[in-house]
Amino acid sequence: MASRSLMRDQYGRELNDLRISLTDRCNLRCVYCMPAEGIDFRPPEELLADHELLLLVRVAAALGTKKIRLTGGEPTVRPGIVDLVGAISATPGIEDVAMTTNGLRLDSLAGPLAGAGLRRVNISLDTLDPAKFGRITRGGRVDRVLAGIAAAEGAGLTPIKLNTVVVRGFNEEDVVDLARLSLDRPWEVRFIEVMPFGAVADVADAGIVPSEETMGRIEAVLGPLQPLDLSGGDPARTYRLPDAAGFLGFISPVSQPFCSRCGRLRLTADGRLRLCLLRDDEVDLLTPLRRGASYAEIKEIFAAGAYRRPFGHALAERLFPEKRVMIQIGG
Repeated sequence: MASRSLMRDQYGRELNDLRISLTDRCNLRCVYCMPAEGIDFRPPEELLADHELLLLVRVAAALGTKKIRLTGGEPTVRPGIVDLVGAISATPGIEDVAMTTNGLRLDSLAGPLAGAGLRRVNISLDTLDPAKFGRITRGGRVDRVLAGIAAAEGAGLTPIKLNTVVVRGFNEEDVVDLARLSLDRPWEVRFIEVMPFGAVADVADAGIVPSEETMGRIEAVLGPLQPLDLSGGDPARTYRLPDAAGFLGFISPVSQPFCSRCGRLRLTADGRLRLCLLRDDEVDLLTPLRRGASYAEIKEIFAAGAYRRPFGHALAERLFPEKRVMIQIGG
């Protein structure tokens, strides 16, 4: 197949990574993701249907997208998820399909998803303490997540990456126990600074734990962190503990922004192309789709929106995204 020209934004950054939110629904209610009173979920008719989503995947692939990451809400609660993964992975030009999940349904879905073409998973795990896990997730069970991790590893959805959002007052003291998971297992445990969004911005803003503080807490107990890749292009900066089988990653969107190297676009479940995770600027793709726009017209709208992507967020100026919370974007 002839090589495809890659999308670039107005700053010359290549855009080959599309994060797709499959649903705004979730089977957990994490404190940094959803306000305590919940949110008004969109009715199904306001979300991308499978055929609409797959058309947009074909458009993105034609424009140079190679990697797809499926997010939510919680992507595994979308009906027909296995068939949808199969169709996405079969799209010409798509080379890698991954998923970010809370792991609760992987015990039964890991095998079928791997068979459909899913390559890798990132699994959210904010603490190993059952009581704290229940508090952070408002009722979740950590043993189900651990079962999901085991199932994912058994199905070959590797390398396993575990995502820990560090929130002061909730789990900043748990990072050492989580880091220990990398000693005997070939996993990457990633510690993510919490990001302020909409109705949960106050929780996140007060709860920010800089990555340097997390690193210091880990080193004080487990020894020096040996740097592996500090480019932040992943976007994690990666390290290894002495003689560890796995790695530790630190994602620092607040204290050490990596906007200059970001090549990601996001497609929301309601059909908006979100140009930056931490800005509210979006391009409506669903409306022209349903008005009968041609494939070529949708492709032009997609590419034009991608080109005007902003340089980065404005958290330093305390300009927080207000229109959505994280569960409506997918990270």
